[in-house]
Amino acid sequence: MNPLLLHADHVLTMNAKRTVIADGAVLVGADGRIAAVGSAAALLNDNPGVEVKRLAHRLLMPGLVNTHAHSGMLRGTAEGLPVWDWLQQYIDPMHRVLRPDEAEMASRLCYAEALLSGTTTIVDMWRHMEGSARAARDLGIRAVLVPYVAEHPDHDYFETLDTNEDLIRKWHNGADGRIQVWVGMEHMFYATPDAWKRAAEISQRYGVGFHTHSNESRFDVEETQRRYNLRPIEALQKFGLLDAPKVLLAHCVWLSDAEIDILARRGIGVAHNPVSNMKLASGAAPVEALLAAGVAVGLGTDGEKENNNLDMFDEMKTASLLAKFSKLDAAALDAWSVCDMATAGGARALGMGSEIGSVEPGKQADLIAVRTNTPRMTPLLGGPQGNLHHNLVHAVQGGDVDMTMVAGRILVQGGQLVSGDLQALIGDVNTAVPGLFSRRKAWLDAKGGSKNALQRDGV
Repeated sequence: MNPLLLHADHVLTMNAKRTVIADGAVLVGADGRIAAVGSAAALLNDNPGVEVKRLAHRLLMPGLVNTHAHSGMLRGTAEGLPVWDWLQQYIDPMHRVLRPDEAEMASRLCYAEALLSGTTTIVDMWRHMEGSARAARDLGIRAVLVPYVAEHPDHDYFETLDTNEDLIRKWHNGADGRIQVWVGMEHMFYATPDAWKRAAEISQRYGVGFHTHSNESRFDVEETQRRYNLRPIEALQKFGLLDAPKVLLAHCVWLSDAEIDILARRGIGVAHNPVSNMKLASGAAPVEALLAAGVAVGLGTDGEKENNNLDMFDEMKTASLLAKFSKLDAAALDAWSVCDMATAGGARALGMGSEIGSVEPGKQADLIAVRTNTPRMTPLLGGPQGNLHHNLVHAVQGGDVDMTMVAGRILVQGGQLVSGDLQALIGDVNTAVPGLFSRRKAWLDAKGGSKNALQRDGV
């Protein structure tokens, strides 16, 4: 890889000062890291002969960090239920019949969708994740792979801690370090006390993170209190699941002040999923309280079935609007805070703040270029009246992303995927879905329908 100078109309660094450089440039080194950031005039003068890529009418910024997602191919087919009924009637029966080849197809299409809309790092909790690792390797995205682990007699159709550990051995730090593998758990309810202990032990032995869902719904809190006489975060702490080198918890909607204090004191990251939380009627997470307490909060799309897209710009707008609506405060969760959650804040939530999330020398060259010559970015103002961050949060859509780069490699150019054949990926999923649905229906029919399956396999 040769050094490359990216020259854009604006560079949004998302550094601690949130510096915006008009007519700026970023020098990407041969090692795929950012070598220099500054004015285009200065960097062009200091680097004669370097290849220059002129990004006219473009804004260059850090790639977006999706801190919680699920690959899948159920988009638009799992609708109209609250989270626990939704899981039992739609999602868990799918997991019972999902094949490894189908799981890999789903990851390939989801990672392509993410790259096309500006996501450069994705945390994916999914099944049969050797296929997901191959998909991340081939398409070039940076991925944290978290197997959907369940270790409980009632939920013996997910991944296991054995398959999770095997994936760590084979793929952690794979693809030149772009792939991390963490220990995953669908939920505490889906595992036994022995499994909790082993999950914590595996995280510590391999020095990897731990990721699970927590405090997503009222039911989640009430059932945890009924079982353990503790709230969910308190239970995770008591049973050792917060002892991993890094912990990321998805949702965290129904938190007490004491639980927020635990998260802050222990440096636990939170993945906020506003679209999913609204669609499944889970509630509005106390994001501003978490940020005020010093908790690192990132944004996540959740899965394609509960969102129904992986567009992080859509998630940014929804995060801001949900906070304003739920608090009846038009000033809640301002645009700069949301931009941070989607970039540097998400990186901190993953424990990767020194590597990604901002445009600074030494960090990975995970960058995106957003078109500015669109109605959604017009007007684009600088100086004291600057509205660049407001436009990014409240106007831009994922389709406005022109270029996506990960580790110095261009994966999307001119809004087109160059690291894979998008139409082939779409075709593969469309071909596979009828068989998956047919097998799911056959399983439900054998159990007497979804209501009986829910009663039999309910938590």
